[in-house]
Amino acid sequence: MTVDITSAASNLVQNSSGIWVARDQRDISYPLEGNEVCFSVEDSSFWFQHRNEVIPQLVQTFSPCPTFFDIGGGNGCISHALQQRGVDTVLVEPGPAGAYNGLSRGLKTVVQSTLQDAGFTSNSLPSAGIFDVLEHIDSDQDFLKSLHHFLEPEGILYITVPAYRFLWSREDDYSGHFRRYTISLLEKDLNSAGFEVLFSSYLFACLVPPIFLFRTLPSLIRIRKVPTAVSKQKEHKGGNRLSAKFIKRCLHWEQSRIKKLKRVPFGSSCIAVARKLPRDA
Repeated sequence: MTVDITSAASNLVQNSSGIWVARDQRDISYPLEGNEVCFSVEDSSFWFQHRNEVIPQLVQTFSPCPTFFDIGGGNGCISHALQQRGVDTVLVEPGPAGAYNGLSRGLKTVVQSTLQDAGFTSNSLPSAGIFDVLEHIDSDQDFLKSLHHFLEPEGILYITVPAYRFLWSREDDYSGHFRRYTISLLEKDLNSAGFEVLFSSYLFACLVPPIFLFRTLPSLIRIRKVPTAVSKQKEHKGGNRLSAKFIKRCLHWEQSRIKKLKRVPFGSSCIAVARKLPRDA
C-alpha cells in the first residue's frame, strides 16, 4: 500500500522520479557526502543490521498503526527494513542523494525535505522515528516539541542517538553532531517536550571500549583522520573473525533483552520509545 502523502503535507510536489520534494529547503548540519559514505557500508555493516533488527521489533511491539514516518532517514536503510516487515513507511530525508538511494531500495513513498519544510499538518503522523538525527539539531528541545506537534494524539516516537560525552571524537565533529546523550538526559528531554517514555535502553555495549580506544583517544591527541568510505567499510566489518564473532554474540544478547523489553545497561547508542501526551498532561 502506498501512503497518501498529500493528505498529511501541503508543501510537496512530485518530481519525474516519483520523489516528493519540498518547494523550499533549509540547510542541515550533515556533511554533503555523508549519505553516500553510509550507503557504501549499510548493507554489510553489523551496526546497521543490528538497528534493523531492534527498531522494527520495537515498532511492531508499540505501534499497532501500520504507517510509519522515518524522519531524516538517510538512505532508507531502516525504512526498507520496516517496509519488508509489512509496515507502510514514508522516508523523509532532506538530502537528495539519500532520497534517491531510498528510492533505489524500492521504497514506495520518499519525501526529499525536512520535517518542517514539507508542510506536514499538526496531529498528522501516527508514528515516527528519528534515528541518529537529534544530535544534528542545534535546538533539540525545539525539534522534539515540533515532533509532538506533528504526531497524532498518543502517537509514538522512536529515537536513537549516540551515547556518552566521553566518547566524543573527530567522527562527531565531521558528522555535524552537537552533542551525545545518556538515557537520563534523553528521557528528561522527551518528558520536557511532552512525551511519556515507554521504553529506553542503551545499544552496542561491546563498542564502548573500541570507540574510546580507536576514535576518542586518537582524536584527543589529534591523530584521528577524517573518516572516508574506505575507513568506514573497515570499521563496519567488525574486525577479524574472532572479534566479529564476539560482536555477533553481544548483539544477539542485546536483541534478546530488548525483545523482552529489558534495558541494556550501557552502550555507545541510546534508544527510546515515547508516547505523545496532551500538552496539559
